[in-house]
Amino acid sequence: MQRGSDRLSVHKDDEMKHELQGLIRSGHPTRAEEWHDPEPAADDDPDVTLGPIPARGTTGEAESVRFEFARRLGRTSFPADREELLDVLEERHTPDGLIALAEELPADRTFHTVQEVISALGLRPAS
Repeated sequence: MQRGSDRLSVHKDDEMKHELQGLIRSGHPTRAEEWHDPEPAADDDPDVTLGPIPARGTTGEAESVRFEFARRLGRTSFPADREELLDVLEERHTPDGLIALAEELPADRTFHTVQEVISALGLRPAS
């Protein structure tokens, strides 16, 4: 049932999904002509795509790490101990830096939230 608030028709929506399918699966542009691809970021561009921007006056390390863990683990990974979290992170192809941080977690604890993981690593939000 159509509600009438869609900007695109069903056919146009399916066409756009088909066009983006290669990009979504491969993680890089798949067009034959380079001029179709978006322009890459410049060297002096801020790293906005790598995670949240820390608040002014803070280092933002705890917030960035918490964001990355939350993004990779999701809600369904908890409660879990260190080994279960490492299994989930490896299964989801997490970067080595986050896996190295997770390996520092105490083995004898069960974690119920991402915030507990961050606290166990000794990272505190900047104030």
